Amino acid sequence: MARPPRIVIATLVAAAVLITGCGSDDGTGGIKAPEGSSQSEFARQLKTAQTVTAADFPATGERSLQQIADTTAASGTQVGLATSLFVPGTNRLAFGVIDAKNAFVYGKSAVYVARSPSSPAQGPFPAPADALITEPAFRSQTAASESSPIAAVYAAQLPLARKGSYAVLVVTKTATGLVGAATQIEVRADSPIPAVGERPPAIETDTISSANGDVKSIDTRLPAARELHEKSLKDVLGKQPVVLLFATPQLCQSRVCGPVVDIELQLQARYGDRVAFIHQEVYVDNQVDKGLRKPLRDFHLQTEPWLFTFDRSGRVAARLEGSFGTRAFEQAITAALR
Repeated sequence: MARPPRIVIATLVAAAVLITGCGSDDGTGGIKAPEGSSQSEFARQLKTAQTVTAADFPATGERSLQQIADTTAASGTQVGLATSLFVPGTNRLAFGVIDAKNAFVYGKSAVYVARSPSSPAQGPFPAPADALITEPAFRSQTAASESSPIAAVYAAQLPLARKGSYAVLVVTKTATGLVGAATQIEVRADSPIPAVGERPPAIETDTISSANGDVKSIDTRLPAARELHEKSLKDVLGKQPVVLLFATPQLCQSRVCGPVVDIELQLQARYGDRVAFIHQEVYVDNQVDKGLRKPLRDFHLQTEPWLFTFDRSGRVAARLEGSFGTRAFEQAITAALR
């Protein structure tokens, strides 16, 4: 029988593929699609992974995180984090689960957390899957599809009481039983990035007008999404609900952060009469070695993608870091409309 994962803080590492951020490879990071999967099989797997509750997983009782891990099988499964910023309070933890064959794992998933492997575990916190794929009409040339290596991301809401290191255990239900994957996160005391309820800086974002009509200079998507570059944040903030997405579709080659612009286009078709939709590219002159554009520096961002929605009063209604799918994106818009 395979031994369960051992949680050792000093040696914890994330999965070989770190989902958040930009890459320079072929766009897959070596991750393979599930063997024998088809569009109908993907739909079935995704539906299963989306419908998850705490009752689907073992209760913690008074057990430590390591004791919870001991109830799972070790099959070479790893977890790749798609979020990096954590502060005291409730935090979104987004991630992917990768098996021993470097294929994405679809299944009901939940997260347990503790201050150390030997400390009492908290959880299980459900982590439903969120699809990254859009309707065909809104897919760019590098967008995710049902046959993509990664077509969904998991996310759980974790209560993290104070700063410091936390041990994390992701547990996924598979056909052969529960499998566990361990990692570690660091909670900062605070962050200068605008948080929910705060007023962001009323910055100028790049528009077709400011780019003298050269939309390709401010949008790496193929084809460019002109409709997301009509308005600058400073002109609409505090006047109507706003969606502001920091992302670089072409320079983020993981096919995970790129599709968020496609999702924005799809949701603009649904909410565009009530919300201003803005996309902001990441790198100066669309060249990584030139550093970040001023709007990102003004928001104190060091990674991408980031999504912010603002209510009519101009306060942050929701924010999402890293990988996020259609469900989370739409929930962020709904928060702004409330």
